[in-house]
Amino acid sequence: MARYTGSVCRLCRREGVKLYLKGERCFSDKCAIDRRPFAPGQHGQGRRRNSEYGLQLREKQKARRFYGVLEKQFESYYEEAARRRGITGENLLQILESRLDNVVYRLGFAASRKEARQLIRHGHFSVNGHRVDIPSFLTKPGDVVAVREKSLQAGRIKELLESAESRTVPAWLERDLSTSSGKVVRLPARDEIDAPVAEQLIVEYYSR
Repeated sequence: MARYTGSVCRLCRREGVKLYLKGERCFSDKCAIDRRPFAPGQHGQGRRRNSEYGLQLREKQKARRFYGVLEKQFESYYEEAARRRGITGENLLQILESRLDNVVYRLGFAASRKEARQLIRHGHFSVNGHRVDIPSFLTKPGDVVAVREKSLQAGRIKELLESAESRTVPAWLERDLSTSSGKVVRLPARDEIDAPVAEQLIVEYYSR
């Protein structure tokens, strides 16, 4: 399945929660879900009753859209989470949080995960000193993510670095704005992940 290219605001409205897909716009009064808090489409304001399967499906879709992951990718992440020791749902969220595009976003070096993916594909970031242009690259504890030196003078990068100071960095990451870099200290605990999903429903979806 190809990546979704339509209005991302429709995705938030469909899931009924803010997925923060448009960066700064999500925090303004222009946010679509604040202005029209119902599902898109002709019957969006009608009553809707979800079955147990429907609830599980919606949680899976919500997580996919929150992190910007394709269906096949998401399924492979679930399989990896199931193989790891521990709670499968938490393992899944830790894997998703470890993606390079998410780490760049969490460090404040991009306004949204979508923008982080674009910047990574254009080669603006390195991991442990090596250029990485794959947004799905999985970081691990000890990895250092940095803006490449030749990218520091790019207009948009400069804007993001200037505004990064106002962005809070989660405890599992460390940021050093003097070197335009950040470090993955450890894997995040569940209470440090703000994804608006009930991961147990996702586990139930794949356990059918």
